[in-house]
Amino acid sequence: MTEPTEQEIKNRAYEIWERNGRPEGKEEEFWRLAEQELRNEDKSSPVRTPDTL
Repeated sequence: MTEPTEQEIKNRAYEIWERNGRPEGKEEEFWRLAEQELRNEDKSSPVRTPDTL
């Protein structure tokens, strides 16, 4: 499992902020939510294994 990059978190937090009507003073809340969403997406993605011949 890889950790989301700062840029990925920033982009997701911005999307969340926009979806919520761009409220002021919620930056930390949206940052944490973005981190959690990205981590959950990573966990739910299928693990790929190399094909064996």
